[in-house]
Amino acid sequence: MPAMKNEIHPTAIIGKSVDLGRDNQIGPHAIIEDGVKLGSGNKILANAYVSSGTELGDGNEIHMGAIVGHAPQDLAYKGAKTFTKIGNHNVIREYVTIHRGTKEGSSTIIGNHNFIMANAHIAHNCVIGNRVIMVNLASLTGHCVVEDMAFLSGMTGFHQFTKIGTLAMVSALSAINKDIPPYMICGGRPGVIQGINVVGLRRAGISQAVRTEIKESYRLLYRSGLNVEQALKEIEKNFKSKEVAHLIEFIRTSKRGICAGQSESIDTLLSKKGGSSGILQDEEESEDI
Repeated sequence: MPAMKNEIHPTAIIGKSVDLGRDNQIGPHAIIEDGVKLGSGNKILANAYVSSGTELGDGNEIHMGAIVGHAPQDLAYKGAKTFTKIGNHNVIREYVTIHRGTKEGSSTIIGNHNFIMANAHIAHNCVIGNRVIMVNLASLTGHCVVEDMAFLSGMTGFHQFTKIGTLAMVSALSAINKDIPPYMICGGRPGVIQGINVVGLRRAGISQAVRTEIKESYRLLYRSGLNVEQALKEIEKNFKSKEVAHLIEFIRTSKRGICAGQSESIDTLLSKKGGSSGILQDEEESEDI
């Protein structure tokens, strides 16, 4: 596509064989290495660095100083040809670092409509779904998977190969070393499941009937005294929504195991003090979630 279709600052450095769409804006001192592929309508702001092997869709914003697709921080990496694949309409804020895959032909993958805030880090071979929010300094190590609409608060850290489920929420300053099931709120060091992301479920348009199924599934998993497999059998027998089916599948396919629940003693203490254990995490504690 002719360069005239793009707005490129004269101080920007564009490598050889860069595939540009149209209507891209490339700011001062931005660097785009050889072999990068850009769709259309992207904004690459001042001093951003887009490394070789990166593929960007349409309508993305890469803010000042962000580094996208650089070599992984992995001692096993020996210069293999690897990739970073990013979809459409993502916002990647200041000084975010995103690293490409490690093994030959592998990729770090980011979907659509994600909001990655300043200084967040996405390591090699991570897979990020759609409409995920990563707050400042949230940090994913290699091979993490983050499902759609998850919310990772500021200064959170995640062990390699951790999975974060759909609409899960992680509280600030948490350290996570197990998988977080969909729809749950997790926090602490190490992270424990503290309740259901009720506000997130409502905002996502999940019906009251399905929210109730998720609530009962949570109670079976974390408040019934059943072990995980016993709880899953009860959940599978009683609830049929696709959301609960996803919860069951997520847990059954977990390789690291899921985060433990908050201890009953903490719940009891908070209850005696008139506080909330976080089970509902909503404006008011009610059976109608």
